[in-house]
Amino acid sequence: MALDLLGRQKMPLDASSSKQPTVASSAVTGGPAGITGSGASVSSGGVGVGVAGVSAGTGVTSTVGAGVSSTSVMGKQLTAKRSLKLGSLAEDVMPMSLGSGEEPFRARLHHLFSQIEKEFEQLHAENMSLREKLEAVAGTPRDSTVGERLPMQDAFEVDGSVNKSFKSKLGSAGSKVKAGHKLRAQTSRIVSSFKAQSVVSSLVREFCGHKDGVWQVSTKAGQPIIGTASADHSACIWGIDTGRCLLQYQGHSGSVNSIKFHPTRDIVLTGSGDATAQIWQAAVNWEVPARKGHSSEEELDDEEEGPYEEKERIDVLRTPLCEFSGPGGHNSVVVAADWLPGGDQVITASWDRSAILWDVETREPLHPLYGHDHELTHASAHPSQRLVVTASRDSTFRLWDFRDPIPAVSVFQGHTENVTSTVFTRDDKVVSGSDDRSVKVWELRNMRSALTTIRTDSAVNRLAVSASGVIAIPHDNRHIRLFDLNGQRIARLPRTSRQGHRRMVSAMAWTEDINSNCNLFSSGFDRRVLGWGVCLPPKDN
Repeated sequence: MALDLLGRQKMPLDASSSKQPTVASSAVTGGPAGITGSGASVSSGGVGVGVAGVSAGTGVTSTVGAGVSSTSVMGKQLTAKRSLKLGSLAEDVMPMSLGSGEEPFRARLHHLFSQIEKEFEQLHAENMSLREKLEAVAGTPRDSTVGERLPMQDAFEVDGSVNKSFKSKLGSAGSKVKAGHKLRAQTSRIVSSFKAQSVVSSLVREFCGHKDGVWQVSTKAGQPIIGTASADHSACIWGIDTGRCLLQYQGHSGSVNSIKFHPTRDIVLTGSGDATAQIWQAAVNWEVPARKGHSSEEELDDEEEGPYEEKERIDVLRTPLCEFSGPGGHNSVVVAADWLPGGDQVITASWDRSAILWDVETREPLHPLYGHDHELTHASAHPSQRLVVTASRDSTFRLWDFRDPIPAVSVFQGHTENVTSTVFTRDDKVVSGSDDRSVKVWELRNMRSALTTIRTDSAVNRLAVSASGVIAIPHDNRHIRLFDLNGQRIARLPRTSRQGHRRMVSAMAWTEDINSNCNLFSSGFDRRVLGWGVCLPPKDN
């Protein structure tokens, strides 16, 4: 029976299981369950064979011991066969299960962890070396890199210890360092370019006299005068050199929201909260009225405390030359009005969500312009072509083309809040300002995207663009900033407790064709108009 049992180890693993219980029951007395269990363990795995064999061999005869030993041999052979399929971890676990004193799997794990630790130590050493080299490179004087095209690359080329392999090891970290140095150098060049232009601005003159906020200031080509529109229901004409009010117009019954001089004639167009636009004569008296009984110090005190009507004689006008109202006109506040080229037509914009093109001679509306979803905020005309832009609280502005008998319209979308002003430039661009704290420069032939976007820190009011392409931006936060059409900041006009506006700046206006110390004017809700002397950069910049 022992020989038969030993001969079974030559049988294949898939031999008939019906013979195994028979042999086990005939060979072992009192332990068929143990042998049967060992046989079942053999079919399930080599680990169970070793354990069952040992447990069965403790309380049986020598024949059983032989069976147990043969079972152990068979388990080893099974282990050898299954080792071809198991991984390295199974190879380590198997001897431990067989009761061996060694634990190879732990030794193997210790070996693997030691290799990982060595890898980390090597990486740490390389990182420390790279950090030292980076600190050595970044430690070069910054002044030597300002103005160079690629300062970081030049530093790599100069340092002989930093070779190509080092640059390849830098990877993304090195590219970020390069980008940071490039950005720093570019910023330094921009700042130095601003300093090179030496833009000088100073407050030259104040125009005081209105009893309420001033909505708009306007200049007249070829004459040293400015016009102001105020919420005190009046409009005034001032002498730039003297700062004196030359004429006051009181023909409106509501707030005067806009004022524009005729391009060639001495007449003025104003829009008002009384839902009308009016044209009135702007003939001024240049003679200085005599003043008696006042010293210079008393005059300065009076200007701050009392109304200017008590100090000097001012010509007052109350009758317009013509008025644009009635059937077909506006039924709400007129916020803006402007002359079309030639001065034979005017455009008006209103809170009734419409703009109207008027004929000056007949005083009749020619084209009502509808399409905006909310109240209009501004309207202006091109200086030489029959083009008009209208701005609205619906965050859009529209370009109206009157060069053809049937007007064409284009919608510009790009702002996220109220568009407060739109102005044409000399090179057929449009500059728009908005309450979303941005100013955008648009090409007339491209309605989809702006050429330039200027981000600011406050809402933008009625801006102005000079002939040389400098944008004067008035803000709600009392500041005035100057930018070029490319979006580069040129200057910020000074604002202190003694100079500058004390409340929001509502509008700006340039004048560049007269000999005067003032070439930029600002109006605000502190009831004042300020004249600034700004040294502009050359036109080619």
